[in-house]
Order: sequence, then structure tokens, then C-alpha cells
Amino acid sequence: MAAGTGMGTGMGTGMGVRALPASPNWYSSRCSDASNDGRLFGFAARHRVCLLDVAAAAPAFYGELIGHTDRISGFAFCPCPGQSSLCASSSDDGSVKVWDTGTLSAVLEYSLHQNSISALHWSPLVKDLIVSGDEKGVIVCYWHNRSDSQQFFPEPRTVFCLTCSPHHENLVAIGYKDGMVVVIDISRKREVVHRLRGHEDEIHCLAWCPVPGEERLPAWQDELQAAPSEEGKVPNGELTQDTATKKGCYLASGSKDQTIRIWSCTRGRSVMTLKLPPTKRRGGAVDPAVKERIWLTVHWPAGHPTEIVSSGFGGELLLWNLTQPGKRKWTLLGSSEGQNHSRIVFNLSSVKHQDKELLFSISMDRDVKCWDLSTLDCSWTMPSLGGFVYSLAFSPVDTGCLAVGVGDSMIRVWNTLSMNNIYDVKTFWQSIKSKVTALSWHPAKEGSLAFGTDDGKVGIFDTLSSSAKNKPPQISSTYHKKTVYTLAWGPPTPPLTSGEESEQPSVTLYSCAGEGIVFQHNPWKLNGEANDINKVIRDTNSIKHKLPARTEISWKPDGKLLALGNEDGSIEIFQAPNLKLLCTIQQHHKLINAIRWHHEHGTQPELSYLIASGSINATIYVHNLKSVVENSSESPLTITEPFRTLAGHTAKITSLSWSPHHEGRLVSACYDGTAQVWDVMKEEPLCNYRGHQGRLLSVQWSPVDSDCVYTGADDFSVHKWHISKQEHTRPPQGKKSVELEKKRSMQPKVKAKKKKKPTGKSPGKQDANDAMNGDDSMKEMLLEENGVSDHEGEKEAQEAELADKVSVTVSRDTPSSACDYSSFSSPKPFVTQKAAPVKKDPPKEKPAPDASLKKKKPRSILPFSTLMDHRSKDELHQDCLKLAACLKTKDNNEDVSPDLKDFIHLGLFTDRDSLHKMIDMEGKHHLENGHAELFQQLMLWKGDLKGVLQAAAERGELTDQLVAMSPMAGYQAWVWTVEAFAKQLCFQEQYVKAASHLLSIHKVYEAIELLKVNSFYREAIVMAKARLRPEDPILKDLYTSWAALLEKDGHYSMAAKCYLGASSPYDAVKVLSKKGDVTSLKTAAELALISGEEELSATLSLRCAQDLLLSRNWVGAQEVLQQHKTLFGQSLVFCLNELLCRCLSERNPCERKSPVPPCYHNWELNREASFFDMVAEVWQNVLGMDTTERATCAQEQLCRIEHPPSTSNTHPKQVLFHISHDLALAALSCHLGTWDEAVKNILGAVTRSFDAGNFTLMQEICSIILPEGCDDLRHKLDSTNSQSMDACRSLEGFVAYRLLYDLWWNPPKDCLGLQKAVLGPVLCPSEQTAPEKSCVSGDPSPEETVQTAAEMGENLCSTTDVHKCETQSDSGTDSTDVVDRQSKLKGCQVLLSEEMAALQNTQRDIAEVQETLAEMIRQHQQQRDNLQENTNGNMEGSNLEQSSETESDKPCSDSNQMNCKDEVKQPITLPELTKQLLKAKQKLAEFPDNLKVFPFPDVLECCLVLLHLGSQCPSELQEEALALLRKHGSAGIYKRAGRSFLT
Repeated sequence: MAAGTGMGTGMGTGMGVRALPASPNWYSSRCSDASNDGRLFGFAARHRVCLLDVAAAAPAFYGELIGHTDRISGFAFCPCPGQSSLCASSSDDGSVKVWDTGTLSAVLEYSLHQNSISALHWSPLVKDLIVSGDEKGVIVCYWHNRSDSQQFFPEPRTVFCLTCSPHHENLVAIGYKDGMVVVIDISRKREVVHRLRGHEDEIHCLAWCPVPGEERLPAWQDELQAAPSEEGKVPNGELTQDTATKKGCYLASGSKDQTIRIWSCTRGRSVMTLKLPPTKRRGGAVDPAVKERIWLTVHWPAGHPTEIVSSGFGGELLLWNLTQPGKRKWTLLGSSEGQNHSRIVFNLSSVKHQDKELLFSISMDRDVKCWDLSTLDCSWTMPSLGGFVYSLAFSPVDTGCLAVGVGDSMIRVWNTLSMNNIYDVKTFWQSIKSKVTALSWHPAKEGSLAFGTDDGKVGIFDTLSSSAKNKPPQISSTYHKKTVYTLAWGPPTPPLTSGEESEQPSVTLYSCAGEGIVFQHNPWKLNGEANDINKVIRDTNSIKHKLPARTEISWKPDGKLLALGNEDGSIEIFQAPNLKLLCTIQQHHKLINAIRWHHEHGTQPELSYLIASGSINATIYVHNLKSVVENSSESPLTITEPFRTLAGHTAKITSLSWSPHHEGRLVSACYDGTAQVWDVMKEEPLCNYRGHQGRLLSVQWSPVDSDCVYTGADDFSVHKWHISKQEHTRPPQGKKSVELEKKRSMQPKVKAKKKKKPTGKSPGKQDANDAMNGDDSMKEMLLEENGVSDHEGEKEAQEAELADKVSVTVSRDTPSSACDYSSFSSPKPFVTQKAAPVKKDPPKEKPAPDASLKKKKPRSILPFSTLMDHRSKDELHQDCLKLAACLKTKDNNEDVSPDLKDFIHLGLFTDRDSLHKMIDMEGKHHLENGHAELFQQLMLWKGDLKGVLQAAAERGELTDQLVAMSPMAGYQAWVWTVEAFAKQLCFQEQYVKAASHLLSIHKVYEAIELLKVNSFYREAIVMAKARLRPEDPILKDLYTSWAALLEKDGHYSMAAKCYLGASSPYDAVKVLSKKGDVTSLKTAAELALISGEEELSATLSLRCAQDLLLSRNWVGAQEVLQQHKTLFGQSLVFCLNELLCRCLSERNPCERKSPVPPCYHNWELNREASFFDMVAEVWQNVLGMDTTERATCAQEQLCRIEHPPSTSNTHPKQVLFHISHDLALAALSCHLGTWDEAVKNILGAVTRSFDAGNFTLMQEICSIILPEGCDDLRHKLDSTNSQSMDACRSLEGFVAYRLLYDLWWNPPKDCLGLQKAVLGPVLCPSEQTAPEKSCVSGDPSPEETVQTAAEMGENLCSTTDVHKCETQSDSGTDSTDVVDRQSKLKGCQVLLSEEMAALQNTQRDIAEVQETLAEMIRQHQQQRDNLQENTNGNMEGSNLEQSSETESDKPCSDSNQMNCKDEVKQPITLPELTKQLLKAKQKLAEFPDNLKVFPFPDVLECCLVLLHLGSQCPSELQEEALALLRKHGSAGIYKRAGRSFLT
């Protein structure tokens, strides 16, 4: 069954997703169709089918059919009434699938063709018959109800199109590539009924006349009258006596030969030929390439027997009136400017809808258009995308204007707020020659859009200019070498800041690209030189070491700070305008893909210092830079602690966007195929969108609708979706990303198959740069962006995975050969044909052993003359006579040579001239027999060495021997020969040998360069080190280039050795730490230590220790930390963490199921002492904290680090580590006797565990640290220091709070089990949860407790009475226990603080008002959305109203439902609310500040628990609790919970 079943099922209309879909496939005779009920229009887009809902006035994205693994070549709906939801598609993967559009899933599939399927049609008369044809000419008929099939082979030609007759169920017309049209009858053995000859080129389309019979067209008879004699004969086929066929039917065909023919089936001949008129392109002459680029599709609309619609040159559509006499039978569709397609049209299909007849067209210009056939006007246009969606950007000036950067080399600008046309899109393509990978709008100037491309170009479009269609962009004269990743507008930095204010732009354009460079372009002078900002950074901060490669750039909206993301995962923050380095964030350790600053507007200005970042690692980090900016220190800081961590994605993060409507809301796009909305302050995932069918590349939050997000992906589409309508809250865990990988691997490799394309090139050809990512690109190759893409000429745009920064590293394509010897690096031999023998790779120095056995005798160098001297006696006698005659003439001083014409071999015995002739003769023989080396020896003897060398060099036949002899011809000749030989060796790819030869003529630099260019770095370094001065810069350059290459391939340790060789230990450390595993970090830290990079070493050691801590290896962690004085404080924290974990695991031994056994130190522990004393003892004995100085020093170190507050989403191990940090500070303070500080730190630890929602952990910590309560501590405090007294009171509160719950959950033994039965299951937290694993949900948060208490209020009323009598009767049994409990409960008095209750009440009021406000805004927005959606013609109003009601109920959980309903009944006006808020805030201001500094348990919650304890609680406490509840329990939840006690 189908692979696609159920996938994307959620994408029905209900989801309210609006999309710019992938482009329809090109060059296919039928890959789009409309369903006969007029609801859906579907078209094939790559290997999926996109369905549009076209029932309303505007089209809506309906969903996709997913399951094919290769390009879809044909698509058709079932035309039979009642089955309009069925459709079929054929694909290059060899299969035909039948789909049900209702469920968006495949119903069945079959693969009967052996070759590529090129045409498909669903029979209009037989409801289960699908006919398909392939490139070799095989026709398959398949009846899917009975799974029966039949094959036909009418012609061994390539099928281009086929169409089943609407009148005779057995007739099928087939059009072929060579212009032949054949009609077959599938019910007969000899199937061909007619062969219709007349067209000279590809048949693009066939259409049967919708009305049967051939007698109704009088104007046509002209052509027939001419040949009356032919009436009875059928020239192109056999005459059939079949009465059904006799009635006949007309057939229209459109061909690449630019004609349409109408054929008569009864006569088997053409009755009319229509020639395409040369329509003028609007705004210009006929395009010269038009003839080449024609695609002629025809459509015969139902109910119009005399009218045909066809495509024309370059995108026009023509309506032909067949009855009209005269030459001009056509009218143009689309009266007004801009209605027509701008490139050729491939498919037409029509449908009757209500009273209109609609026509749909798909075209090379990537638009889908709908026409009204009665008016011939275009009703709507749906744009589509032919490439990955790399970038999305909303204009800050023109609200709602979204720019989309696409891999099909075009930019779309979508006006998302347009009321009359929801797909109001303009396209910009001028001067763009490759994928558009980055976009950024000018912050103030309307319509100014900067773009960057895959080939490194940066430019600016004016999207507003009236002649926008033709106005090319300005292009910067400075190109990047690789893909542009990011563009950002920011304030000018030097050198642009010099000079007068008036001379410089207020903002300049910054671009960052794949080679790791950031350029600053002056938008006023784009043709001037752009500046590399690294120069300014070096100068300002006087940096010596290699700067990291930049991969991301982001300016803070106020233009004061610049963040640069680097390939090594660090983020650097610089201050404008001179780019002083303020701090480095060392968090990601993998290439940074996205950095975003929080917006400036909002009620909390400090949020504008938040910066979110995403990298190839799946975790998103948010940092708060407020303290950094306010810090005045001269040297830059290093930040290693995130402010918030957002974990959940499972692949690399590609893009981030803050919500402009909320504070601290972020959306992220990820390679796991989903987008995720986060509440950053709570680290909480809110909503996950999974509608795309690929990896996400870009995301933007809608600037006008707070519930709306736009995402772009590598499935060639942009989706607009609503947060409130998503069912998932968090990213899929692992599974989805695995599926995605599977999906990727299913997708086909592009085969270089000859497709039927009018262009000469074969479509399988990919650009060189597509191979950039090695194996990746092969996977991604299927992403063909539909063949042809640019507008000037036809180049094949094939989408392969762009080396988007999202790929491996910065230097990510093949090393280019940049050198003077560039010809050397050409890998192919560049020698003439004759030289073929030389291409034997092993040089012919030693003859092969077996060869030497056969020929014992070496080959003679003078075979010809030897042969001549071994002839018969007679001939030799003749020679003697001839010689004697010669000598005679010689004595007479005459020239000998003429006489020796036939006796050249006698040159041996006569003069030199004759000898030369003989040598030439012998040489010629050697050459003819392929013995060049013998020829060369002879020439050498003759003394003509120069000639030999020249000839050999030209033929690429120089040998070592020749080179060795060349000095005979003089120094110059020798040098020349060695150079030529070196070149020849390069062609033979023997680069090392070539370099050695260059060395022999003292061309050291050239030799080294040659090796380097061909990546023989090892050899090049040896040569350079051996021959050059040690300080020669070439050497360093070799090391660094090799290091970069090694680093790219992941050989980090080798790269580190290179950097050390180049004596830049800093870079060596950086590259070693890249792997990020424990051993690498450890080595990197040691290396940094040796090379004096103290600070770097410390950061790496800390990272390493934290990793070890996660695997519970404290011993290893301590070893790493103890190398650094600066980490002394940290080693104390780790030590305390170890002791704390030991204590906790001893208290809960049953839970130790961790997969990794802990690795503890075997320290002597003093179990008698208090926890802090025990810790201090270990510190002194083991870690050497023996002096007050060391303790103070450690304290200072630890105070500098601020951990973010915990939330319920923080990892338990993280919480525990942060708690250890707080406790270590407390222990130090105790040790130094500063008790006031100690209290605050202990309180910090307790509240941290409380905030993390881990109540069990809070209990444990209280009992470990303060086993005896707080009295002991209070005595040591300075009672005049009000702050520490407040802290102490707060701490007492929490200790009492823990005690209170302890008493409630563990009632006295003699008490009835009844109470436990009522409370147990609901309220007991999973006590056993060990702190490290404690599952957050297991611990009831105070709110839950209140709610459960409330829910049980009524039941408990009765149970408490029972307890009263029970306890009284048994009180004798265990009075001591009761007394003890009573005294403990008296200790809880501290919780019932009147002022605290009042303060908390006010804070609650404020929160409530703010929530109501937010709810009002949300509902208002929803109403506005509903209005908008209804005006768009969607009939979903009623749905939405319901949903908004349910929404409003959502916040009220059961416990406060009643009271919510009361509230709903009396709506509050906005001014009223604002007044309430103001009042509450004033009230809050009246409370003394000391109350607000430290947190305190919820007083009313404690009152409720005390009351629930019933008789165990002293009456005076109960009274107090009731009084507080009466006074402050006005909030709904307390009202209900306390009702049973207050009545």
C-alpha cells in the first residue's frame, strides 16, 4: 500500500493554513486537473501533488498528496460523477497511485511500466479505467476495481500525451514526440484505428471535441470539397465497419511545430490547420528565443463545440472560434495589462462551477491562474515557489509586507494585508543569478529591500518604484566568495563614521557570508569598496590571534550593540561605533545560525537586553546582557551561564523570531521539520507546528496578528499558521527527525535523464556549486527547481542543498586553485591525441619483469641499416659497387648524396650529410613504431637536442632521461625543459615529482605553491621547513590553510597540531575544544594552560567539569578544576554538590536506578557534625582552604557568577548544581562568620528548589541544612541589619511551610485511616523521587494543593468532625506524640503573617487584572480575525464563534469554573480595568520594601492546610487562620477552597 498514507492528513481546510505552495512541474502534457464537482484544483509540484480549494472566490490551500519518491509526470481527477474525490498520479519512480482527496491518502498503487511514464489520463466513461503511456511507447490500461491490466504497443515511439475519448469508451488518442498521432481501440487485437500524420514535431496535447458527430461545422467543409474523390477512402489507416466509430468525432492536437490541427476520425485526416499568430509581447518585440520555447497546449471546453482554447507564444492564451471565416479566428484572453502569464503555459483544464465556466492554467512563470470563460478575464492568480524558502522578512515600514527569498533566483514581495486579493504578490528577478539566501528591509526607507545570494552577491531593490517590473537593483561591487548568510542594517562603523555627519548614511548594510567575513556596504555608494569589519575589530581591541569565521550578525534594534555569531559557536558582543568587544558568550560550541535581540517596546525595558541564539546544536539559549552593558570593566567578560535554556528540538536551529506582541515569546524554526513557540521566561514550550513536509529554514512572527506565524521550508513553500489552532505543544521527540531522514533518503537522486525539454541542455546537469556539500548535496539533488529558471536565457536551475550556513562548516566547498600555477592543478591531461601512450601512470623507468624475459636482446637503435646489411649476398655485392662509385665522385669533389637516393643505409660508410639522412630515416621508423625514446637518442647523437626537447615537450613526452641530458643544450634550455616537464607531470597528476623538479631549478616558492594548491600540505610543509627561513610567512600560511582543511573534515587534533606549528596556540585550543567531548576539552584546557591562555583554559576546564558532573563523575571533575586558581571557588561548589548528592541518595536509597554508577571520592566524613561543618572540614583537609584569604577569594569568585532563577522546566541536575552554588556561598559565609550573608544564600537555595516545583527537594534541603529549624541561626544574626532579619523571617517561613506539609501528610498513628484515604492519593507527592530525577509533575505545586484542597473542601467537612471525636477518645494512647505535634504546629505560627497575606493579595490582584487585560486583547483579536476570515469568503464563521467560546473557558480550570462564570456575566470595561490596576499598584507601593525583597510561602494556602489539619491544630491557630482567610480570601480559588470552613 501507499507510503504516503496518513501523512499530512492534518492539512485539510480546517487548519486555516494559508500557503504559498511549490511550483507546478514543467514540460508535462497533463500534470494538473480540476475535480468535476468544481471544488478542487490539483497540480503536481516535484514529487507531491498540491491541492487548492477553488470553490470560493479566492483559492485556499487544501492539502498535499505525499508518497511518490520522484518527480510526478502526470495527474488527473476521476471525471465520473460521485467519484470526484478520487484522482491518479504517475511518477518517474515508476508507479501510478490512486488517491482519495478526502483523507489525502493513497488508496492503491501499481508499477506496471518498465520505463518512465510520460502521460496519464482517467477515462471519462469507464469509471475505474486509468490509461498511461511511457517513453518507449508502451500503453498500459488498468481497471482498478478488479486490479486487471492490459498492455498495448501501437508504435515504438516516445509517448508525449494521451487522451481517452469522451464518446467511445474504447478509443484512446496518443501523441508522440516525432509528431505522429495514433488513435487506438483498446477492445481489439489489432488496436490501431488511425495513424494521423501531419505534424512535424512533438505533440504537446490532444483534446476530443466535447460533442460527438462530425456534421455540425459547415465552415469546415472547405478543405474537404477540394478532394471529393477521397470521401470513401481512409488515407492513413484501415477503413473500419464499426458503426460506433462511423459516427465519428473531431480531435484537436497542439504541436511544437506551432500549429493546431483538427482531425476527422471518420476520414482519418486533418480537416483544419490553425497557425499560431505571432502575438507581440506586451512592451517589446517577439522574443528571439520564443520559437525554441514554445509549448502548445489545447483545451476544448465542454459545451463549446466550436471553440478551442490554446496557449500561445510566451504565455498568452488564445480562444479560437472554429466557425469564424477568414484568417483571424482568435481572441486573446485577459484584456487588461498584467493578466496574462509571462512565460509559456503547460496545462489547461476547465470546470463548470455554479453558473460560471472556469479555466485553470499553469505556466513556467510559476503562477496558477483561474479564468472566467464567459468574460475571458483572469479571476485570480496564485503564485508558487520553485525553490527552498531561505529567508522571510517583514517590512518595518510598510506593515504586513513580507519579502520571501527563494532558491529559484527570485524574490517575492507578498502584501499579506491586501483585502481584495489574499495572494497579492510581486516578483523581482532582475540581476539575480542564483538562490536568494538573505533579505533585510531598510529600517526607515519604504520599499528598500536588501538581498544576498548563493553566489555571494549583495544588492538593494526598490520594491516601490512604479516601473518596478523593469528596474534592476543596485548591486554592491564587493562580492563575497561564498553564500551570503545574513544581512543587517546598522549604524555606520569606521571607516564610514569619519567625516561630516551630513556626508554619511544614517544606516549602512552589513553582510555576512560563508567564507566567514562581514562586509559593511555604504548604501549610497554601492559601487565603492565595502569594508571588512574585522579590521576595525582588530584595531579597536588590539587582537593578535586569528579571528573566528563569522556566520551570523545581528544589531540591537537601538543600534548600540552588535552581536556576531561565529563558526566555533561563540557569540561576541561589540559596542558601536568603534566595535569595542564587551563580552563573549561561550555557550553553543557549534556554528551559530541565528541570533535575535528582543524588541524594545514593552512594559519591561530590561527585556530589550535579551538575546536569543540558535546553532547546529538543537538547544536555544537566551542571555541577558544588561549587567554586561552596565559593567564598566576595561577587559571583555566571558559569559558561560545562559539566562534561559530552551530545549526540545532534535536538529539544528535555522531561524528565530521574537513576538512583537508579547514579552519574552520566541518562535524557532528547525531542521526537525517543525516550528516551536516558547515562553522564554518560563522556559516553557507553548505550541509546535508540524504542517511542513521538509526542514524549516526561516520563520517570522506576524507583525499584525499575535496568533499568526509565517514559516518557510525546503519543501518549496511558505505557510501562514495560527498558534491557537495547533494540537501539539512541544517538538516531536526524535521520531520525527528520523522520519525526515527516511523521507530524505527516499527522495530520488537526480538522474541525468534526457527529459523532453526544448532547451539543448540535459536537465540532469547540476551547477558545479551544487556538489558543494559532498554527499549531502547528492541527497538533496532531487530538489530540482523545475528546470529552467532565469528570465533572460534558459538556464537549468537545480536546487541542491544550498551550502546554507546550516551546513557543515564555513570553508565548505572544494578548495579552489588560486595560484599562478593554476594550470597545474587541472586534473585532466591536456595533451594532444597522439600522446595517449604517455598516460601510463607508472613512469617507464624500469621495464616490467615479464617483459624483460621475453626480449633477451635489447631493441636495436639502427634497425633499418642493420636489416639492410643482412640481406642476400647479391644485394650486398651491389652495395659494395655503389660505395666504390661514391668514393670516386667524392674524390672529384662532387656531392655524393643524390646518388645514394635508394641506398640511404650506406650513409654509414660515406659523408656526414648522408649519415644525417640515414639517422632521419631511422628516426622516422622509430616514431612510426612508437619508440620515441630511441628516436630521441638518435637525435641526441645527431646533436639536435633542442629540437628533440621541443618536440617532446609539445607532445607531452618528456622523460627523466631527456631532462637529465638537457643541460647539454645549455643552462637556459635546461631550465626551460625542467619547467615544461613539471607542467607535464602536473597533467599526469604526479604533483610531488613535479615539485621536486621545480626545486632542482631553485623555484622553491613555486614548488611549495604547487603542492599546496593540490592539497599536498604535508609535503609542502616539509619542503618549506627544509628550504625557507623559519620566519618566512609562507610557512605559517601553509599550517593555517592545512588546519582549516583538517578542521572542516573534523580532524581536530591534527588541525590543532598545525596551529601549534604555526605558533598560534590560541587557535589550537579553539579547534581542540570543538569536538566538545570530555577528553578533548580536558586536553584543550591543559594546552591553553601551557600556552599561558589562563582565562580560556579556565573556561574550558569548567565546561569539562560540568560535563563530567552530568555523568556523575565527581572525581574527574575535581581533577580538572584543581589546576586553576581561578576555579577554586568552583571546586568548592563541586565538592559540596558531591556531598549533597551523597546525603540525598542515602536518604532515599531505593531510588538509585541511574544507568551510570556515581564516582564519589572516598573522603573521611564527620557524620556527627552539621552539614556545613562537615563540608568545611572536607574543604580544609582535602581542597586546602586553610586560610581566611583563600576562603574570601573563593567567595569573591563565586559571587561574580549569577545563575538564572529556576523554572519547572529546568533540568533537575542543573537545579541541584545551582543549589550547590548557593549553599557553597552560605558555607563560606558561615566559615568566615558573616551570618547575614549565609542566611540570604540558604534562602536562595531553598527558594530555588521551590521555584523549580520540586517540593521533595526543598524538604530534603531544609532538613539537611537546618535539621533543628532556624532558631540557632537567628541568634547569630546582627539584629540591627534589617535585611538579614527579613531574609531570616522568609527562611523561617519556608522551613515552617515544609514542616506543615510534613505534619499534614503524616498524620499521627492513632488517627483514623479515613483521612489518608481521602487525601492520600490526591496530595502525596511521589516522596521517593530522588532529587536528581524528581519528576516535576510528581510534586504538587502549591497552586495544585490549594485546588485539590478546594475540591475536597466539602468531603472534608464531614471527615474532620469524625476526627474530632476519634482523637478525643483515643487521646490517652499517645499523648506525647500529640504534644510534640502541637508544639511543632505552634512553630508554624510564623506563616500566618498578616502583612504578608495583604501583600500577596495585592500582587494577586495585579496579576489577575493583567490576565483579564490579556484575555480581552486576545478575544478582541479573535473577533477581528473572524471578521477578516468571513470577509474572505470562508464559511467558517460559526466554527470560529464556538472556538472562541471554548477558548474563553479554557483558563478556568474546574476548581474556579463557577467563579469564572460569574465574572463572565459582568464584562468589565477597559478604563475600569486600568483603574483597578492603578489602584492595586499604588497599594503595592505602600507596603514597606523589606517585605518585597525576599519570597515567602503563600499565606492563605498555609491557612487552608492548617484548617484541614482539624483537631490536631491548636484552636488559637485555627482562629487566626480563619480570620486571615475571611479578610484576604477574596480571590476565586480561595473563596471556594475556604467555603466549607467559613460557612
